[in-house]
Amino acid sequence: MIQRFLEYSLRYGKPVKVMWITDAQILSRNLTVTRVGEEDFDYVSTQNKKSPRTMLKSDVLSCSYARGDDGDTLK
Repeated sequence: MIQRFLEYSLRYGKPVKVMWITDAQILSRNLTVTRVGEEDFDYVSTQNKKSPRTMLKSDVLSCSYARGDDGDTLK
């Protein structure tokens, strides 16, 4: 299911809510995916839109639509 949300964000350029784990904490942010690879993906956050960052898919706990987005792509 995580893969589907990452591809949704990449295809439509919309942010998705992502929860992931770092060294000692769980973080949750709205991210816009710019590239999806086999084991990782690149993203820009709503806080830092200038420089893309990379995250391993194995670090992601869950994904969902960002607030206000119902996933309807036909609008």
